Amino acid sequence: MTSDAAAFHRAGDYQELVDEISELLGVPATLENRDFELISFGAYDSEGDLDPSALDPVRTRSILTRRSTAAVRTWFEGFGITRASAPVRIPPTPEAGVYRGRICLPVRHRGVVLGYVWLLDSDPGPTDRQLEAAMRVTARIGGLLADEAQHGADLSRELRAVLTAERGWQADMAVAALRTALGSRGDGPYAVVCVAPWPSADPEDAPSARTVPHATASCTVPWGVSAQSLAVLVRLRATDTLTPANAAAVRLLERARGVGVSGSGETHAAENQGGGPEGGRANRGGSDDRPAQSAARDAAAAGIAPARVGLAELAPAWQEASAAARAALAEPRLGPVAEWSRIGPYRLLTSLPPETAHDPVVRPLLSPAHRELARTAETYLDCAGQAARTAAELGIHRQTLYYRLSRVEQLTGLDLDDGEDRLLLHMALKGARL
Repeated sequence: MTSDAAAFHRAGDYQELVDEISELLGVPATLENRDFELISFGAYDSEGDLDPSALDPVRTRSILTRRSTAAVRTWFEGFGITRASAPVRIPPTPEAGVYRGRICLPVRHRGVVLGYVWLLDSDPGPTDRQLEAAMRVTARIGGLLADEAQHGADLSRELRAVLTAERGWQADMAVAALRTALGSRGDGPYAVVCVAPWPSADPEDAPSARTVPHATASCTVPWGVSAQSLAVLVRLRATDTLTPANAAAVRLLERARGVGVSGSGETHAAENQGGGPEGGRANRGGSDDRPAQSAARDAAAAGIAPARVGLAELAPAWQEASAAARAALAEPRLGPVAEWSRIGPYRLLTSLPPETAHDPVVRPLLSPAHRELARTAETYLDCAGQAARTAAELGIHRQTLYYRLSRVEQLTGLDLDDGEDRLLLHMALKGARL
């Protein structure tokens, strides 16, 4: 069976099993993976299901956007569902956007939780005997999820080998192995997306390809000394459009930053309170570290390489995607999602060894005392040396600009009337951002 056929077969199996649970219990059911990303939902038809309260904001968002926010995930995990091996009842909490109670059926395989089946609770709810029958179905779902996770791990390993192999026979073997693993999906065109830094070094925390739009495979790759980046292989409809890659990059950035996709713009108490029925179930210590966490999340950026037709071109595509992500981190106006073809001088600067990008000419300008001079010089050069335009951009008087530029010349020893000196300073200032 080809990879595409196997994926279709698994999707059909999931739907059949979720529908089986819905019929067993007489209530609509949804299946999510352990990251709260929607896999399938059963459209059980009953009068109770027509009740508007059945479509509470949390459930509606999960179905429409195919995932829940990080705050909603924290809220539900606060009831112990990650450790449970039996059904867990969760009471309704309208202030958290949960208008109907839930029954969570943990989906486990060999003791490891791989997902959750969610049911809307009712009065009277399912009997213990019905729930036992439903749990036997979840065991079958767990087997499918385990098989899919193993296939995803195989693809991740092969993709990582292609992106990190040395040139020559090692690269050729890695490409051949990835082509075999992809099966009928081995033909392009493809784009490579880089998200950096990725919040976890654990390969199991890389998102499954099924939960990211247009993604075929993903893996983590070292980023710098101790951080990780995420590489995603995105299949395109044509080489002249990167729209699918951009859609995947946006979804991945939301996950890296811990931000949920909002289909309605609603904000719920569970999200505002950090998750939990007591306004902070996950953070009982009383300290509020949300600003620091937010700053860390916002440090992520994504880069996209131009389309490639063959898998043999994925390694250089990864270098370009990584370069675009570095540029977006260095220059916020380029991000948060940057295409390599649009990062200008950073295409050259990111290809240089790190030590050569830090020219000593800019060292005096990088001290805290002279940061404003560095900003003035870079803006002046960005504005092609036009004094009036630079002064307007900085919001200063032209005489103040001239004074600052003279200080820049004194500190660097460069002549800003000389084209080569201007080029050196401009590139050195850009390189310092990296």
